[in-house]
Parts: sequence; structure tokens; C-alpha cells
Amino acid sequence: MFETIKNEDFMILSVAMDADIEAARPWIEAVSHDFITLIDQNHLLSSLYNMFNVPQAVWIDETGRVVRPVETGGSLDVVKEYDQAIPGYKPEVAERAARAKSIYIQAVKDWAVNGKASPHLFNPVEARNRVPAMTTEIATAHAKFQLGQYLKRNGRADEADAIFAECRELHPDSWNIYRETSGRTATGLAAGEEFWARVKGLGDKQYYVTIDMEGMPN
Repeated sequence: MFETIKNEDFMILSVAMDADIEAARPWIEAVSHDFITLIDQNHLLSSLYNMFNVPQAVWIDETGRVVRPVETGGSLDVVKEYDQAIPGYKPEVAERAARAKSIYIQAVKDWAVNGKASPHLFNPVEARNRVPAMTTEIATAHAKFQLGQYLKRNGRADEADAIFAECRELHPDSWNIYRETSGRTATGLAAGEEFWARVKGLGDKQYYVTIDMEGMPN
């Protein structure tokens, strides 16, 4: 997508939220790209924009104004439909998810080409109303997460783990914090039995919040 619109004064700033640089490196090096890629070990971006999952996106125009606040970057809420017996998604679920991602990518391209004339932008009031609420508990969780990372990097793992437990309690909706402070599978992903039990425990609550965009499937 970027290759087709990079000449439209458009830039992607891709940020991997990985405390371990080596966890992100293979994904970054696997593709040849011209857009900016960063690794946010302390989840500073999560703190600044109140992000709680990945992939999430923010659209910022050439004046520095947020025209679409934090939202799921094209991913549909199908995680609870993941079939561990396959393992994977059934064809109809995969098709629905692919359609959602395509709609989102086309919207980004439309914005890059048409700027303020794009129908996908929110006006300042609408954008402000869609900014996720930052509570005292969430702000504290972000601050403590950075403290925990400092302790962990300085060989104080037990103290860090205690801090991380507080973070998960203060901000239970943050999958970013959960993934960075929980056990990993052999492949390095926080997607073991504990993760799937947590996903199934969501009930009617969404893992990925539905994107407010015309034509987006549920």
C-alpha cells in the first residue's frame, strides 16, 4: 500500500511495541520498506495515545492534527473465532477479516490522495469525542510499566514482576501490557493457554473494537 502512495506526501510511522528488540527484528527485516520503523521498548506510544492493543493506528494530518484517533488498524474482531483445532480461521471468517483490512487500507489510500476531501476524516469535535478516556488507573499502569522495564533491564526481575502484576490489575484491558508481562510460547508469542483462556473470558466484550468506518463488517 505504501509503495502506491508514498509520493503523495504521505508517510507511515510503524512502531513495534516490544520490550525485547530481538523479538521485533525478524518481522522488520523480513520486508524491504521505505517507511519509518521504530521499536518502543517502554510503550511510550501506548502512554501518549492510550493504545491498548496491536495493531492500532492514529491518523495525523500535515498540520499535526489527529483526524482519526486511536482505532484498530484494519483488524476485525475475529480472535474469539480462532479455531485451535485447525489451527486457524474458517474460510468465511478469514474472508470477513480480509475484507475489513482491505476497506481500511483503501480508506488510508483515499486520505493520502485526497487529503481534507477524504470522507474518512473526523472533524475536530468528532475526533475529540473518539479519543479513548485516560483514567488515573490507566495512566498509573503506563508509568509503572516503564518502571518495571527499568527494573527488569537492571537485573531486578522479581521487583519488576511485582510491578507488572500491578500494571495488569490497574489496566486489565491492555493487551499490550499483558503480552509484555506474561509467559511466552516456544515461538516467543504470548499466545499460550493463558492467553486463549483470557480471550474466551471476554464474553461479549470485544478484543478488537469495531472500526467506525462506512462499509466495515462486524
